[in-house]
Amino acid sequence: MDANLRYWRAEGQSFFQRFLLWADALDPLLLLKSSNEIKRTRLLIQINEKTLNERVQNNQTKQAFLLSLSSVHPDTNKIIPVLFRPPAFMPITLPLVIVSSVQRQAKHSFFWQFVFHTYTTAFALTNGNGTPKSEEYSVQQKQLFLGLGAISYSACVGALPLAFVNRYASKSPFMQLFVKKLLPAPLLGLTSAFTVAMVRSPEFDNGIEVMDRNGKVIGVSKKAGEKAVMETALSRAVLFGTTFFLPEVLMYFVQRARLVKNPRALGPVRMFMVMSVLAGMLPVSFSMFPQCGEIKRADLEPEIVSSTEETEFFYNRGI
Repeated sequence: MDANLRYWRAEGQSFFQRFLLWADALDPLLLLKSSNEIKRTRLLIQINEKTLNERVQNNQTKQAFLLSLSSVHPDTNKIIPVLFRPPAFMPITLPLVIVSSVQRQAKHSFFWQFVFHTYTTAFALTNGNGTPKSEEYSVQQKQLFLGLGAISYSACVGALPLAFVNRYASKSPFMQLFVKKLLPAPLLGLTSAFTVAMVRSPEFDNGIEVMDRNGKVIGVSKKAGEKAVMETALSRAVLFGTTFFLPEVLMYFVQRARLVKNPRALGPVRMFMVMSVLAGMLPVSFSMFPQCGEIKRADLEPEIVSSTEETEFFYNRGI
């Protein structure tokens, strides 16, 4: 079992512990660390291997783990490209979310949602479980084809309501409110979950590696892969659905209470609310489920259960 997963098991057992860890690991300043610094950090972690099974008290070791969690893939032990590391997620998605939310033309909405889903899908692919294998085809090629299809489909679905309203020139206040204010949040949440499920589908088609409590690989489980993908997809739906919906609700009360006197200030206020909600929801969504996932013996395939007496199994859920 990789050091990152051992650390999540020791330090991230509760939602609150995982939230605090992600709040630190999502620091954009960690993106400034060089590859050599990350490699030295991993070496320090290997030297302090004994700390992986107990709570880490040494600040230097804790900082080393934070850099490792934010920069190294636990399945491949490779450094994640800087644009797809967890600390880069908010700085890149924030402007895309804001731009996507203010579009009033279907073609512009399609373009920006295509860009948005391209990045989030690539992020999910890069940070997913890295253990699925197939002798019949290239798993990476399948993920690329499925990802491209999911991105195109999601961008079309996201732009469709605007195309409908503009095409039929609907002036109904309710229709305008529904399409421009209420519908984008669930649509973005569902399409974000859909792209995660599609690009990571080899994990439940081919299975992912499951380990015992000592980190020994016991077998490959499709059920564990399904659990990992569904949990991640749900967390992504909550993240972007809330990020689109909550600022609209808050802006409604701000305008109704006339807290902002200058109409020109409404735009910056709305941007600030989107930024605040995304910044708060990002560690919340990443913390919803354990990073080192756990699956019970009764939920695994018979061929895996028959080979061991273990009752609890672990796997990398991915992000």
